Amino acid sequence: MADENNNNTPGDEAALPDDLRRLLDRAQASDEGEDVYDETEAADDADDDDDGELEEEFGNAGTGVDTGETDEHGGALQIKEFGHEMRQSFIEYSMSVITARALPDVRDGLKPVHRRILYAMNESGIFPNRPHKKSAWTVGEVIGKYHPHGDSAVYEAMVRLAQWFSMRTPLIDGHGNFGNIDGDGAAAMRYTESRLAKPAMELLRDLQKDTVDWQPNYDESLAEPQVLPARFPNLLVNGCGGIAVGMATNIPPHNLGETIEATCMLIDNPEATTEELMTVMPGPDFPTGAVIMGTDGIREAYETGRGSITVRAKAHVETTKTGRSRLVFTEMPYQVNKGNLQEKIAQLVNDKRIEGISDLRDESNQKGIRLVIELKKDVIPQVVLNNLYKFTQLQTTFGVINLALVNGVPKCLTLREMLQHYIDHQVDVVTRRTRFDLKKAQARAHILEGYLLALDNIDEVIHIIRSSRTDAEASQRLIERFGFTPEQTQAILEMRLRRLTGLSRDQIEEELAGLRRAIAYYEDLLANPVKILGVIKDEMREISRKFSDKRRTEISAEGTKDLNVEDLIADEDMVITVTHAGYVKRTPVDTYRSQKRGGKGVQGVNLKDEDFVEDLFVASTHDYVLFFSNKGKVYRLKVHELPIGQRTARGTAMVNLVPFAEGEHATAVITCRNFPDDEYLMFATVNGTVKKTAMSAYDRTRRDGIIAINLREGDAIASVMAVPGSEEEELAAVEGGENPAPAATDETPAAEQ
Repeated sequence: MADENNNNTPGDEAALPDDLRRLLDRAQASDEGEDVYDETEAADDADDDDDGELEEEFGNAGTGVDTGETDEHGGALQIKEFGHEMRQSFIEYSMSVITARALPDVRDGLKPVHRRILYAMNESGIFPNRPHKKSAWTVGEVIGKYHPHGDSAVYEAMVRLAQWFSMRTPLIDGHGNFGNIDGDGAAAMRYTESRLAKPAMELLRDLQKDTVDWQPNYDESLAEPQVLPARFPNLLVNGCGGIAVGMATNIPPHNLGETIEATCMLIDNPEATTEELMTVMPGPDFPTGAVIMGTDGIREAYETGRGSITVRAKAHVETTKTGRSRLVFTEMPYQVNKGNLQEKIAQLVNDKRIEGISDLRDESNQKGIRLVIELKKDVIPQVVLNNLYKFTQLQTTFGVINLALVNGVPKCLTLREMLQHYIDHQVDVVTRRTRFDLKKAQARAHILEGYLLALDNIDEVIHIIRSSRTDAEASQRLIERFGFTPEQTQAILEMRLRRLTGLSRDQIEEELAGLRRAIAYYEDLLANPVKILGVIKDEMREISRKFSDKRRTEISAEGTKDLNVEDLIADEDMVITVTHAGYVKRTPVDTYRSQKRGGKGVQGVNLKDEDFVEDLFVASTHDYVLFFSNKGKVYRLKVHELPIGQRTARGTAMVNLVPFAEGEHATAVITCRNFPDDEYLMFATVNGTVKKTAMSAYDRTRRDGIIAINLREGDAIASVMAVPGSEEEELAAVEGGENPAPAATDETPAAEQ
């Protein structure tokens, strides 16, 4: 059977599958000098053939063509190619998420759900001077009229607008449990109440004056604004975060007063640089305060639209009555869950990754945050604080992505671009508002002018009205007699008799004079764009005077550095013990107690037979230890890298700490904190060679050590000692030994191996 299948004759080609026949045709064409087989082209050809077959039977498969059949609901059935339909559907979904859900508009800084919440509450009259209304009622209003999504999504968005720790300037005034910084969620919407906050009214102000464009809601039964007038730059003030398809935004909040001043600066000087803008708006201002470490990340974010900002919790050290220290944290980094933070600290203490903490408690109340960490006796607070910054969210990184919609297109924006887009929006808003007010004033003045003309001829006007059979006839006769417009005649016909008094005439003349002044002002404003910018500045600064407050986040000019191991280790003295057999250990100084006359002493080290302590000295945990071997090499370690041992312990073999070669061992040990140029190391070898080299030559680290001195065959280091450069050194030979050579002064740096 296998042979039959594998030996098809040319006459059997008709039974081959179509794709295999195309493959054989390509192979035959290549033998005749034509293009060789291309798998990609074959796949494309196959797809084209499949589409062609669909088109022959049903028409254009990609666009969807009616089959002439209907479903059970009476809808027309269409045939579409599956891959094309999937691609198109995903593109439409992605664009919907990007433009209608996840990203804010650069003009008002709001996502559609936030905009609809504020607009629905404004339309329902839930103003700051009105009583709070049930949140469930507001959520129902939003999803029923404008936002066809789940109620939980709308309520969570509304809750965030009311949280002081999420919004730098809250837009909703919540009444009830709206969550807290510990991560506890808000109460159910049937329990909480809310109303618009006063700053939110500035986002909605002048909405009824045709200042923005409108669009139909999801069922085209109502209209909703495409964007709010936003009389302050909300995108920067409250920031925004969101994840779309293939992109995300994360804009930090800023201080209201500083943002308005930066906007005014750019209005006055359109060429203002980022450095100049940062003089009035130095950086983000998080609602939870904390400390921003350095300005490099801020400047990068402002200049490129992307950056990384390091934020630390604000802490101080207090001393208890018993003399112990405690760390007190009063401000947290933005978006850090304080409840989870406490659990993380407790876990690190239980796992022994952070030592020195005896107690942790949360003393936060309505007055502010107060997280207290009690320390053990004699613990250095800065070391524990550095460990907390390294291992917990007491120090976090805020990744800035200034992504927003500009004319419906997502774009990563610099600080100047965000401010300029907002200024352009305000110019449009103020211009449209001025045109609306001008049109309204002109219409009212036109009516008042008709009133005055009618009052001047009141007797004749009354006669015409009384002698007319209908309103239309009266209107037509007034127009023919006095030249009134239809609007004026309609107003005259509706005028009450009390307007005929002399006092009313004076009021009409006074109102008309005021309207004429207003019309002149509006026309002058529209003719001078510079004056429109002045109006924008004046109105924004008025908002700043009403709602701005002091900066909460401190910006540290010193910046931040990566915490190394030494930042996490206390700088304390240790007793270093090195034995002749090559064992080393470190022991805290307080292990050895002082004794007076007559003391019996305590056992120091349990040693093997014929072993003895060769070096014993005190050094700090941040000091270096230099091990000089008999083969002329030096190995460098930190004291804290040496194993800590009990008072009676022998220690750890040195070969486990430094990579000694076979037959190599330490002959000298030197400790130092740094490597100055004016201090030297004095070498003496067994054969009498001496050398003096600056210590700075050994300020380098290699795992396999560096050559300290080049030795002749059979020679070895006998001793090494640190000496000042200004003193003379003397060497003496032991009895029976050779006289050492005169002292040499070789200040050439040691060569690396």
